[in-house]
Amino acid sequence: MSTAVPTRVRPVLDVFESTNRPLTISRLALVAVALAFGALRLAGVSLSLPTQAGIYLFGMVALNLPHGGYEHFANLRRRRLTFRWHYLGLYLALVAAFAGLFVLAPVAGLALAIGVAVAKGGHGGLRVLDATTGTDHLDTRFQRALAVAVRGGAVMAVPLFCWPGVFEAFSHYMVAIFDPGALADYAAYFGTTRWLVGGGWALVAMTHVGLGYVRGGGRSWVADAGETVLLGAYFAVVPVVVAVGLYFPLWYSTRQVGRDIAVDDRRGTGGPDLLEFEEPQRIALVTWGLLLAGAVLTFAIAGLLYRFAPNPLGTASPLVGGVAFWSVFVSIIALPHVVVGAWFDREQGIWFVP
Repeated sequence: MSTAVPTRVRPVLDVFESTNRPLTISRLALVAVALAFGALRLAGVSLSLPTQAGIYLFGMVALNLPHGGYEHFANLRRRRLTFRWHYLGLYLALVAAFAGLFVLAPVAGLALAIGVAVAKGGHGGLRVLDATTGTDHLDTRFQRALAVAVRGGAVMAVPLFCWPGVFEAFSHYMVAIFDPGALADYAAYFGTTRWLVGGGWALVAMTHVGLGYVRGGGRSWVADAGETVLLGAYFAVVPVVVAVGLYFPLWYSTRQVGRDIAVDDRRGTGGPDLLEFEEPQRIALVTWGLLLAGAVLTFAIAGLLYRFAPNPLGTASPLVGGVAFWSVFVSIIALPHVVVGAWFDREQGIWFVP
């Protein structure tokens, strides 16, 4: 009796047999969280908003923030000193510009913050595919743009559609940090926006998956399509505050570790890592110093924002207001994270794939 695996089934099995553990962990983590909250909903149990806020802050501050600093460190440790100063100067300039935008036009700042989250999740996610499961089914720039829109859009579009009340409330809280009531003039359009954005994401997702199948299919398409469905289900089932708070550490950051592993496997050991410092003790000292400096700078920016914002907690309770404040702060530092860390640095960048 033959035990050969059917040709159409083989790509699916190949995906599940991936040796890249961070990829497997990221998928299992989102499945586990989605199943847990799905079971809670079926049982009629819901978490209070302060509890959800606590989970968000734990995920975004304790788990995810260190990885953001590591991405820049892993990139800059291979670069010349002059490049590092240009990188840092442009980074701080964009931080100041984005903070100024929130002060002068908080509604525009909120819109840009949403765009930054989409760009980070989408573009970073595409580069993970490039390095790991592959993108053989994405053979045009249009398809790659669809992949970015689907993966990044899931972070905002699906929660906006499935959790409109909480999404709108936190939008008001974030804007209220700088100008309470500034979002009131736009509230009447929220229902229409919800359907346009949610329906648009669903249409783009179906187009992306369908076109990928027509253009190539295979193992890379199976991974991409399966993860697209997983992301949509995760953000639909898990309350938006918890979903966003756990998405970045459990999915985004974990998968970037997987990209690092895949890139290192291709590049091999040695090479540019020891460009400037050949002694291991000196490498360790510089590593500690850079990470410490990055942490001090990050919390200095947060402290300045908290000190000079008119309503740093956005008129909300401490935990809920903390989510609003951190969402604004992390957006302000995430803009240069994407623009400087990835798009400006075309030679390598934080999402480098050879």
